[in-house]
Amino acid sequence: MSVQIGPVPVDPPLILAPMAGVTDRDFRLIIRRIGGVGVVTMEFISSRAIVGGFPKTLELMEFSQEERPLSIQIYGSDVDTMVEAARVVEELGPDICDINMGCPANKVLKGCAGAALMGDLKLAEKMIASVRRAISIPLTVKFRLGLNDQERNYTDLGRICEDNGVAAVAMHARTAKQMFRGEAEWPEIARLKELLSIPVFGNGDVRTSEDALRMMAETGCDGVMIGRGVTKNPWLFQQIAARMAESTVVEPTVRDRRDLILTHFRRVAEREPSKFALHKLRKFTGWYTHGLPHGRKLRQRINELPDVQSFLAAVEEFFEEILVEEAA
Repeated sequence: MSVQIGPVPVDPPLILAPMAGVTDRDFRLIIRRIGGVGVVTMEFISSRAIVGGFPKTLELMEFSQEERPLSIQIYGSDVDTMVEAARVVEELGPDICDINMGCPANKVLKGCAGAALMGDLKLAEKMIASVRRAISIPLTVKFRLGLNDQERNYTDLGRICEDNGVAAVAMHARTAKQMFRGEAEWPEIARLKELLSIPVFGNGDVRTSEDALRMMAETGCDGVMIGRGVTKNPWLFQQIAARMAESTVVEPTVRDRRDLILTHFRRVAEREPSKFALHKLRKFTGWYTHGLPHGRKLRQRINELPDVQSFLAAVEEFFEEILVEEAA
């Protein structure tokens, strides 16, 4: 089962959503190596930072051939800056460039970027058309239902995308005001799919392989984009792909989880300054230990640890205790 985004085959039709502070090189490679994902997306990047040539930003945009197909998502409010940033993105050689018109974070909205662009469809259209003309790689757009319940204009934005040469769209089926509260409204994804002829990827509340197949069956969407669900279960794409292929869905063992967590955390420890690494490791531990026995105990303990080495030792000890319990 495959979907085309321009000339790029997305097989299986599953996309890792961009998440700030999450979908960095290490996490993208983990997901790619587990398997089952069609496209991985970088954490969204400010067009101003790209054009400014900030070293940290350019470092964030580095990727390896192993990650392909890969999409780089950019955001901003100024059309000329977005055009220039898109040209920089194309020079880096990713497979797809994506425009963020769905981020509900206040700091992004205040800058009139992300989902704020849904409040100014003339500006959104000018941006999409200008970026499309500036680059030759496929352009995609991610958006939400609208700013709030009174301003649900996703069908209008969807048509704008299709009319201006966008290769595919992804929609998170909540409004910006909802953030991640309540339930995603999958029937709205079905409505968008009925209106458009370009591929539509559904996003929101896919936590299990059953959810993904149900979303595709209920909405007719061409594929599924997943963000938060993969942070708690990095094997989710592999499991969905197995269901699509009607093969056995394999659940990760405690050893699988231990190996993945320690491999990821050691990479972070090598790459990041100690203070930043600790913050990142605490965040990922909260997700990775979801559903594990005594996971809460570890989450409480790591808040007291002073450095990365003691953190890694605590994680190893935690898993050794679980494995001993399993063997007893």
